[in-house]
Amino acid sequence: MTIQHQDVLIIGAGLSGIGAACHLKRKCPDKSIAILERRNAVGGTWDLFRYPGIRSDSDMYTFGFNFKPWLSPRVLADGASIKQYVAEAAEEYGVDKAIRFGRKVATADWSSKDQLWTVSTTDEQGGNPETWTARFLLGCTGYYNYDTGFRPDFPGEKDFKGQIVHPQFWPENFDYSGKRVVIIGSGATAITLVPNMTDKAEHVTMLQRSPTYILSVPAVDPLSRVLQAALPAKVAYRLNRARNIGIQRLLYQTARAKPQVVRRFILGMAKRQLKGSNVDIRHFSPSYNPWDQRLCVVPNGDLFKVLREGKASIETDHIQRFTKDGILLKSGQEIKADIIVTATGLDVQLLGGVAVSIDGAAIPISQKLTYKGVLVDGVPNAAMIFGYTNASWTLKADIASEYFCRVLQHMDKKGYRTFKARGDESQLTEDTVFGSLSAGYVRRAADRLPRQGKSAPWKITQDYMSDIPVLRYSSIADDILEFDGKVGKKPSGLEQRALRAASTVADLVTAPLKGALGRG
Repeated sequence: MTIQHQDVLIIGAGLSGIGAACHLKRKCPDKSIAILERRNAVGGTWDLFRYPGIRSDSDMYTFGFNFKPWLSPRVLADGASIKQYVAEAAEEYGVDKAIRFGRKVATADWSSKDQLWTVSTTDEQGGNPETWTARFLLGCTGYYNYDTGFRPDFPGEKDFKGQIVHPQFWPENFDYSGKRVVIIGSGATAITLVPNMTDKAEHVTMLQRSPTYILSVPAVDPLSRVLQAALPAKVAYRLNRARNIGIQRLLYQTARAKPQVVRRFILGMAKRQLKGSNVDIRHFSPSYNPWDQRLCVVPNGDLFKVLREGKASIETDHIQRFTKDGILLKSGQEIKADIIVTATGLDVQLLGGVAVSIDGAAIPISQKLTYKGVLVDGVPNAAMIFGYTNASWTLKADIASEYFCRVLQHMDKKGYRTFKARGDESQLTEDTVFGSLSAGYVRRAADRLPRQGKSAPWKITQDYMSDIPVLRYSSIADDILEFDGKVGKKPSGLEQRALRAASTVADLVTAPLKGALGRG
């Protein structure tokens, strides 16, 4: 069997994988790379999901890469446009030539003796096994299972005479014209599907067990359009990006510090959107505080619009059982349906289900800490690219990839072969890399995710402005990160003060806006 070797092996050719590969080409051009992708196209999530209206739920000026301007004035882009954007980035930096499509990665084992990762894959088209070796392994697979979504077993499903569809496996050319559709769910997928199915369906009902905070944003940002017309593309992109980063950070921090203020703000916006309709605001009034679960956004209030017009309706109740004609609720009401869409969430899975081991011993991932939100303690020459849960995924993915490049540059400069974060069991908490989010998919996956610690560098901040100085500018060497089995010195007092000062400056930048919202 032929063994193929690369300096860096990247698993996944989605937004994170292509972004990481581009950063490596920019910062570490001497490193050979290969990207192993199970699908037959780039894009990851944006190639997988094909349901009506699939789009980003983050603005594209922060969801785009920091090295490639997003040129459209559209705030929330459709899936096809995002996939094209990722493909263009791959082509511009030549990393498209490094992708090996149709490769299902089964195992990845680190050999302490050889100081190499050995990765076994299967060519799904031909069924042929392959072996790869690499000095460094980079996991960029996102966090959910592509083979199955989360779907509860509902009582009476077999009695339902219509069709049941999960958004993750949307049938090609699916015709729902003139059909009564019930969409079970209240997250980003459900609120996207509802307004995008009303054009053909007879009626669409959104059935939720509990409400979600939903905020309307402009489909096209007028200020962004002005800046794009007046300034060079890169300058306009950076200004739009900086402004939106500030707004995201402000909203999140205020939600944590003054949840009732943000709750009144969001519900007030929803009430204005529903003005003139019979829709009860209780359907948009969660029992939890803003950002205990992810905030959802809709472009130009499209969800509210179809509710006002009567093309769609919303019900908040628990399901008693499916019937032959629809769904019976615990309240006794029956919703008639020809099609039921189960937008009930995702199944969390790390590294696409790859079995990772060190010298043949499986890694107990749920007992491992995350170092600076990038490295997993005790795992040599490897990193996982995770994004933010309270802001655009790519903001963190970008600077995490930059940090990984900085580690490689440091090793080249010093002549090191291996790195490893040395864990501290006393730091271990119950919080996973998703932090305090209480969403169902987070709770269900608690035993499958690495942990975070009580304090830096094991605690994940979910704060871009705090992460920038840590990941982009702080010293690589410290008393935790081992190189060739040896650790360096603790960061100097001067460096620690500089990092705190950088965080303080970030807080001062958003303070005036925070004060304005607080007065509101």
